[in-house]
Amino acid sequence: MGTKRALVILAKGAEEMETVIPVDLMRRAGIKVTIAGLTGKDPVVCSRDVVICPDASLEEARKQGPYDVVVLPGGNLGAQNLCESSAVKDILKEQESRKGLIAAICAGPTALLAHEIGFGSKVTSHPLAKDKMVNGSHYSYTESRVEKDGPILTSRGPGTSFEFGLAIVEALSGADVASQVKAPLVLKD
Repeated sequence: MGTKRALVILAKGAEEMETVIPVDLMRRAGIKVTIAGLTGKDPVVCSRDVVICPDASLEEARKQGPYDVVVLPGGNLGAQNLCESSAVKDILKEQESRKGLIAAICAGPTALLAHEIGFGSKVTSHPLAKDKMVNGSHYSYTESRVEKDGPILTSRGPGTSFEFGLAIVEALSGADVASQVKAPLVLKD
């Protein structure tokens, strides 16, 4: 089976919690995570001025693909940058064509819409992105904290980052591994 691999695409203005928490949970589960800087390997200033240093540029990381999951953090500016990137479009189209898992949180799902990914799927997003996601009826919108429909996994915001990360772990490594990762976190049930 081999080690599962995740690509987290980090854009300027990304939401810190939605980036770091899923990365942390995936790494605890033994998933090899590559945080790829959308515009290169330079440190990325996130939405609340936390600076995250990518492991690689997106260009470098793409050469190491394919990945078991492609993760899109939210944050308004971060999501907008993902929406406007042709490289992100190419990666998502490739991931979709091989039925690989695509996970997006908060405003991140708007990049799925922008790049025409997962049309017909059940999705959720941050409440402020709902209007954009329901416009055009490309998706069946829910207000679940985490929504998984086939290879499309979406979630709502910073407060659902743990559930989102654990859902990715479960999708890639199974419920037992997700439970083992969750147990020591002292999360409220």
